Amino acid sequence: MRLRDDIELKEIIEKEKLYLFQEKRLELREKAKEAIAKIQLENRKTYNRKRKQASKYRIGELVAIKKTQITPGRKFCSKFLGPYEIIKILRGDRYVVAKIGEHEGPRTTSTSADHLKRWLMSEYASDNDSDNDCHDDTVFIASEADA
Repeated sequence: MRLRDDIELKEIIEKEKLYLFQEKRLELREKAKEAIAKIQLENRKTYNRKRKQASKYRIGELVAIKKTQITPGRKFCSKFLGPYEIIKILRGDRYVVAKIGEHEGPRTTSTSADHLKRWLMSEYASDNDSDNDCHDDTVFIASEADA
């Protein structure tokens, strides 16, 4: 025969077990949060170690845009389109650019700073240089800092 005290005692023990279990679980969760935060900080430092700031451009500056769609037979052609003028600055180092003159490429487009180079006019660049097999009449010189 079971006594009434045994049932009450059993309930008290179960409550105590549950309380200890929850305390242990909260403690483990806190330790896990700390470990995750520490690893995330280390990963962030490692990732950002070799990263450099994106070049900043102003409205009205001339830039060249990197070609992202390379077609067959264009191996020796210019890797950039341009000149383009910056017409709007967006967040996240992105820019809206508009085509200047008649050349290959979209009229207006948005692109990120990592696909842009400053456009520097060359003394020897002329519009009559059409002996290029790539049909690219533009010449630009990028400084080593932008490369």
